[in-house]
This record gives sequence, C-alpha cells and structure tokens, in this order.
Amino acid sequence: MEIDLIFKIAAVGIIVSILNQVLVRSGREEQATMTTLAALVVVLMIVVQRIADLFQLVEQLFQF
Repeated sequence: MEIDLIFKIAAVGIIVSILNQVLVRSGREEQATMTTLAALVVVLMIVVQRIADLFQLVEQLFQF
C-alpha cells in the first residue's frame, strides 16, 4: 500500500478542519459545510480511482 495516499487524505482532512473552524468562528456555517462536503468529494474521488486501479490489476491478474 502506498503511504503517500494516506498522507494525502490526512493533509486534506487537516486543511479542511482548520478551514472549517475558521469559517464557523466567523459565522459562515454554510460555507463551512460546503467546504467539508467538497473535501469529502475530493477524497472519495481519490479512493474510487485507487479502487478502479485495484480492479484493473485483479482483472489483468486473472486474465488468461
């Protein structure tokens, strides 16, 4: 497993949590929620890409 994938996801989480706290404290809860949802979509896209790569690898492995 690639360790940099975990670091990328952790970095996105840290940045979004800091940004979320700043937005909530400034009274912009809607933007904080949208920022969190956008980060969730970005992380899900990264994970789905890796899962698609895994399925492709398994398909190549069992192809005769």
